[in-house]
Amino acid sequence: MPANPGSTPPRVALLTQHGKERVLAPVLEPGWGCAIELVTGFDTDQLGTFTGETPRPGSQLDAARRKARQGMELSGLPIGLASEGSFGPDPFTGFFPWNVELLVWIDDTLGIEVVGTAQGADSGGHLQTRQWSEVEAFAQRQGFPAQQLVLRPEGPEHPGVAKGIADWDTLRERFGHCLAQAANHQVFVEPDRRAFASPTRMARIEEAARDLLQRLRSPCPACQAPGYWVSERLPGLPCAACGAPTAKHRAEVWACGRCGHRHTVERHDRQTAAPAECGRCNP
Repeated sequence: MPANPGSTPPRVALLTQHGKERVLAPVLEPGWGCAIELVTGFDTDQLGTFTGETPRPGSQLDAARRKARQGMELSGLPIGLASEGSFGPDPFTGFFPWNVELLVWIDDTLGIEVVGTAQGADSGGHLQTRQWSEVEAFAQRQGFPAQQLVLRPEGPEHPGVAKGIADWDTLRERFGHCLAQAANHQVFVEPDRRAFASPTRMARIEEAARDLLQRLRSPCPACQAPGYWVSERLPGLPCAACGAPTAKHRAEVWACGRCGHRHTVERHDRQTAAPAECGRCNP
């Protein structure tokens, strides 16, 4: 729960080596009355890398939990915060790159876990080429050097990953080095997905922090624990044409992660689903 005026702010362990405290602290410290404490001494790349050298076991939430717990263990604090991102196709068409950012807040004193999220389109893309002019054009489209790049010889599976490319001289030098190593005379180029290297991703982590803060500010009506939020949506909104239940939700279930209190809220913004959303009218 937020600190009372004049009391010592609760300390929150944040394990990161990618600068995420720069966007998390300005949202959560004044908004929740806490003190974000940066935890170092552990290489979070051991838990998984976007470039594939270390696979990420389990789900995105599992990875965030592991980071939060590791930070709590190293700091000895009962509250931990961690972020984890993922990239893939958009959930609507499957054609466009999509970024999902997740924040987990674990408070062992209250016995709660609260999760904030943000998602949206990502510039994404990659390039495989032997032409410096094509690399130059790709870099400009990505917003380089603010958006850093990763290079590999040959293709996306080559283990020789060149990271930390944040200026044009280094980009050209690494391009030449990768080209000389490539048996197929090709270089693979993609955006660096680490938070400090990606302004777009850093902004989305900030969005997730605001979502987390909103959830923390929602107390359970039974026990007052933070994080009282929608736990599931119940399908069955009737079709406007035939009246059959559809996959669109008709109600939301709000739940407390601490005491288990739940209540169901019927949907009021819509009474029916469009025929285009009905499996019977639009099979």
